[in-house]
Amino acid sequence: MAATPHRHLLQPCKNPAISSSETLKPSSSFSLSSNPSIPLIRRRLPTFRCDFQNRRKWMNVDHHISKLNPIQIVPNSRRFQMSSNQENSVEFSKKVCLFYCPETKALAERIAAQSDAIQLRSISWRTFEDGFPNLFISNAQGIRGKHVAFLASFSSPGVIFEQLSVIYALPKLFVASFKLVLPFFPTGTSERMEDEGDVATAFTLARILSNIPISREGPTSLVTFDIHALQERFYFGDNILPCFESGIPLLKKKLQQLPDSDNITIAFPDDGAWKRFHKQLQHFPMIVCAKVREGDQRIVRLKEGDPTGRHVVIVDDLVQSGGTLIECQKVLAAHGAAKVSAYVTHGIFPNKSWERFKPDTAGCPEEGMTHFWITDSCPLTVKMVKNRPPFEVISLAGSIAAALQI
Repeated sequence: MAATPHRHLLQPCKNPAISSSETLKPSSSFSLSSNPSIPLIRRRLPTFRCDFQNRRKWMNVDHHISKLNPIQIVPNSRRFQMSSNQENSVEFSKKVCLFYCPETKALAERIAAQSDAIQLRSISWRTFEDGFPNLFISNAQGIRGKHVAFLASFSSPGVIFEQLSVIYALPKLFVASFKLVLPFFPTGTSERMEDEGDVATAFTLARILSNIPISREGPTSLVTFDIHALQERFYFGDNILPCFESGIPLLKKKLQQLPDSDNITIAFPDDGAWKRFHKQLQHFPMIVCAKVREGDQRIVRLKEGDPTGRHVVIVDDLVQSGGTLIECQKVLAAHGAAKVSAYVTHGIFPNKSWERFKPDTAGCPEEGMTHFWITDSCPLTVKMVKNRPPFEVISLAGSIAAALQI
């Protein structure tokens, strides 16, 4: 595939220092021809440097002449490389200072590896003798006027308070903007009020986050992935800007890489999962299961779709005990599925419930799963299931790095 010119070079260069083609002198000789079959680059790729104006400031970028088409100019700089396999290419031009909590250190490092524009910053996480947090933000004056983000993990009530203390402090350090990245919104399953006296803790946490101090450029932005109940987006107040992302695009890329990618069928364990994800997966054949009550038990049954001979991938936003997924797996295998795999964005697995899932090593889908994909939204789970089939971790690092540029 021929390289395409960078969009900033489609316009005449506005730098008076570079106003003619004489400035663009490659280090190796080459000739131009109307016949694309003639090899035009005789030695190494010629390289030159061009200054151009972008977003009210000058930038210096190395470029080379395309080997396939020497008329086209391609940027060498990592900062301007576009990802051809992303639906929306992202330009990493905004420098961001990324802070993180101890749980998310590994994920933060993977995010920073996506772009030189993302710089990791540290926080000292200590405690006083009475157990309360003793926190210190290193080089606080050094982030004045800069774009700042914090990568959080509310894995338990015990760590929320110390992270909230940092989250409330960072915007008040004269930063240009503040973005909170909370990959998993933990109280998402606690939004229902069925009896008088039930407390919707999802609403409580949303109100706490809605009162984060504003930065110099305005309200805080919140980035979260596949929040459990769609109505929870309306729990947030006007002083925060929620950005709801999804891990499904990452799953789709993974499915395209499978050797049996043309035999994939998507299964949803209930109507709620279908409502959430079916539009993103509409080019796949679909199966919908349903939970029905028989006496004191809730049983999973096949509602619609045919799994016969197919590699069926169960898709949901999260898993806790895993009971529903296992029942769904058994139903699909009983109806003729050749393979059964699963994907959830958030693998919570309290009390080591991940141990219930076994790999399919003998071609028996009723006994085990071929793949179980989770993301790294829950860092503690990632540590437990690492290198344990059938689990495979899909990182959100690229998606988060792109969201930091919004």
